Amino acid sequence: MSRRREVSHTSARSVLMTVLGEFVLPRERPVWTSTLVDVLATFGIEEKSARQALARTAAEGWLVSERQGRRVRWSLTPPGRRLLTEGAERIYGFGREATPWDGTWLMLLVSVPETKRDLRHSLRTRLTWAGFGSPTPGVWISPDPSRQCEADSIVRDLGLDAEAMSFVASYGQIGDEEAMVARAWDLTALDERYEGFIDEFAALAPASGEAVLHAQTRLVHEWRRFPFLDPRLPGRLLPANWSGAKAAELFHRRHVEWRPAAQQHWDELVGEEEAA
Repeated sequence: MSRRREVSHTSARSVLMTVLGEFVLPRERPVWTSTLVDVLATFGIEEKSARQALARTAAEGWLVSERQGRRVRWSLTPPGRRLLTEGAERIYGFGREATPWDGTWLMLLVSVPETKRDLRHSLRTRLTWAGFGSPTPGVWISPDPSRQCEADSIVRDLGLDAEAMSFVASYGQIGDEEAMVARAWDLTALDERYEGFIDEFAALAPASGEAVLHAQTRLVHEWRRFPFLDPRLPGRLLPANWSGAKAAELFHRRHVEWRPAAQQHWDELVGEEEAA
C-alpha cells in the first residue's frame, strides 16, 4: 500500500507525508495544525482535505494530536518516526553510488494460470516493485542476486513457492543480453520521467523563503517515487546518456542548495504560530 502511494498522483496525504519527513522528522517539537494546513495550501490543497489527511495519518498510527485550548498540534509517533526515517534513507540514498556488477543474474521461474488474474496481478506488481523485469511470460530476472530472499518471500506470501524455481548464473552465448533487458524493463518510459524531473527543477530558482520551502517539498516529493520505479540496473545495462544519473545529480545538488533556506522558513512559520 505504501509503495502504491509513493507512485500515485499528488494527494493531500502524500504531500503531507513529504512535509512531515522533510521538516517535522528532523525536529523533536510538535507542529500546529494551522502550520501544516498553510503549507499544504501552497500546493492547492484545501483546508478540509488537509485536515482529513491529518486525521487519516493519525488513524494509521503515524501521528498523535495534542489539544491546547481550541488549538491542536501534532507529533510523530515512534512508528511514524521509524517509517519516515526509513523513507528518508531510501530517498536521500537513492542514486548516490553506482553498484559494481559482476555479470551475475538472478532468474525466477514462476507462472500463474490466466484464470487467476488477481494473483497474476499481485505477483507482477510485487516483483516489479522489487526491481524484477520479465522478458517473457513466467520468467523474472534481476541483476541483483541478493534479491532472492525478497523474491522467496513474495512467492511464499502468494502461495506460489511450490511451483517457483530460481537460478543464479551469467548470461550465455545464445541471444543478446541488451535485447533481453529491453524486453524486461521499459527503460524508455523511465528515461522520459527522469527527463521530466530535470526539466522541472534544473532552471528553478526560488527567491523567497516560502518559494524555497515549496520548491524543496516538490523536489523531494517528485524524487521519492523513483526508488519504486527504477530497477537500479548496473551502468553497463543502461542506455547511453541515461537521464537517471543526471537526475540524481540534480536532486542531490538542489536538495543541499535549498535545504538551509527551506528549513529556516519552516522554523519561522512554526515560531509565528507558537507566538500567536
